[in-house]
Amino acid sequence: MPPVFPMLTVLSMFYYMCLRRRARTATRGEMNSRRAIESNTRALPINVEIVQYAKEVLDFSSHYGSENSMSYTMWNLAGIPNVYPSSGDFTQTAVFRTYGTWWDHCPSARLPFKRTPTTFCSQDYVELAFEEPVYPTAVHILETYHPGAVVRILACSANPYSQNPPAEVRWEVLWSEAPTKVNGPQARQFTPSIKQINFPTNLIRLEVNSSLLDYYTELDAVVLHGVKERPVLSLKASMIDMNDIDEDEDEEKYGCGMDTLNKQFSIVALREWPSNGYFDKLPYELIQLILSHLTVPDLCRLAQTCKLLYQHCCDPLQYIHLSLQPYWARINDTSLEHLQSRCTLIQWLNLSWTGNRGAISVSGFSRFLKVCGSELVRLELSCGHFLNETCLEVITEMCPNLQELNLSSCDKIPPQAFNHIAKVGSLKRLILYRTKVEQTALLSILNFCSELQHLSLGSCVMIEDYDLIASMMGAKCKKLRSLDLWRCKNITENGIAELASGCQLLEELDLGWCPTLQSSTGCFTNLARKLPNLQKLFLTANRSVCDTDIEELAANCTHLRQLDILGTRMVSPASLRKLLESCKDLSLLDVSFCSQIDNRVVLELNANFPNVFIKKSFTQ
Repeated sequence: MPPVFPMLTVLSMFYYMCLRRRARTATRGEMNSRRAIESNTRALPINVEIVQYAKEVLDFSSHYGSENSMSYTMWNLAGIPNVYPSSGDFTQTAVFRTYGTWWDHCPSARLPFKRTPTTFCSQDYVELAFEEPVYPTAVHILETYHPGAVVRILACSANPYSQNPPAEVRWEVLWSEAPTKVNGPQARQFTPSIKQINFPTNLIRLEVNSSLLDYYTELDAVVLHGVKERPVLSLKASMIDMNDIDEDEDEEKYGCGMDTLNKQFSIVALREWPSNGYFDKLPYELIQLILSHLTVPDLCRLAQTCKLLYQHCCDPLQYIHLSLQPYWARINDTSLEHLQSRCTLIQWLNLSWTGNRGAISVSGFSRFLKVCGSELVRLELSCGHFLNETCLEVITEMCPNLQELNLSSCDKIPPQAFNHIAKVGSLKRLILYRTKVEQTALLSILNFCSELQHLSLGSCVMIEDYDLIASMMGAKCKKLRSLDLWRCKNITENGIAELASGCQLLEELDLGWCPTLQSSTGCFTNLARKLPNLQKLFLTANRSVCDTDIEELAANCTHLRQLDILGTRMVSPASLRKLLESCKDLSLLDVSFCSQIDNRVVLELNANFPNVFIKKSFTQ
């Protein structure tokens, strides 16, 4: 049998010659195209550029605002600018829930998934619909405070206003870039250079990464420029250069192309290779260790090289932890079907952002979990709008070992469906941020899931009596370490008292924008005295927080690392100095809109306590 490597060399030379010939052909075609364009310029119709603001916000992963108002919500991105060109912190803008790395350094922080491609860094997203489908020529993003969060812009082939759903939904990346630090919080118009696509669109998606920001980014409006007729591609784009064939293009073409991945997933037979090289001589465990550093697309490509590596790449041990979120745009029922045989031992699974617009069906999701759910410990399903009651029922039946469940922003799940979660008594982490969970279901969950350590109920608007919920937590959830009650509207000092008495292991508590809590009732003093292990406490926008509360925190919560008292009128510089002197580990202090804390005080505190990031936003 002839040797393999000379044959590979010949094939490589042939491939190179084909590319060079194609490049020369393109060069000749360029001259012909130029002559054709010059001769027909007068005959071509004028392709008028259409400029339009977003008509509607269709979907988003999180926002700072509430579900029942417009302040700081993603819905502010629809229509003309409200603030731009002014700079500063304005309620009429769109703001995501987090910024910086603070949320990664608190007790509720989750471990990252391995094998996440370095090119995928998105943390949040928002999808915008426009009136007219166009071929995009430019996208303008009006950023009014701490710009620089946008890392990716995508266009979708589906028309959200069409009566006939398309047979195939395509997403194309118009622009992407790694997070960059922007100097200064001032407003700007961000206009990246976007690539041309071969379909018209009126659905644009922005993905953001706020990890490098000093404070919350604020977006005011998005402007889409485009033409109705497909523009002539740039002549330079038709040229082929060997330097253009780089890893980034390959990643974009193949790494996120699930059509290609699905074919790679489904390979069942390979030709007999005469030799596996030196891989035969390596220990099985060493090869597995090497392959554990590859992304999922790379693993699928490697499986096509030889039979030995195919066996290694299909070993279920390679899929103990699997994140499909970076490939959300191409994951579908077929993808899950092809992955089933490889994921029989899977323990961590991330399907966040996947499956929307019909890509994953209830039956497809159910079939996958029935085969692969028995060993699951962690399941991430954030923004999974295909999820319904049947899906939750399948999760609770097929995943008996589940300890972590993330349903953040799964706002299509009906209220009664959450009752099924109570069957998973081993749960330690449950994220229900922006869901429609109702009171009866939540009480049942708290009653039967006594192992809970981390619970997020932020922006859950259908809960009628948070005092009753807090009382149940205090009675049943003794191991609770972190609790998110962001924007819960009706908790009072009674609920806080029950919570503080029963959940004394709490290290993180978010009571931001809870207007029914009043310092005069002693609720914050009670918290400080009963919860000495607190590391993070958010009392955002509670105007009643006063010096007494701050002094109690200084005396009792010396492990405090993060404190947000934005908007209070009653805290003086003197009490803040006591806090900073007592809490040696404090790293974040937000005093924005605190009327007694002016810029002079902030500068003085910064000079005396340089290890603390003291935040104070402004309006122009």
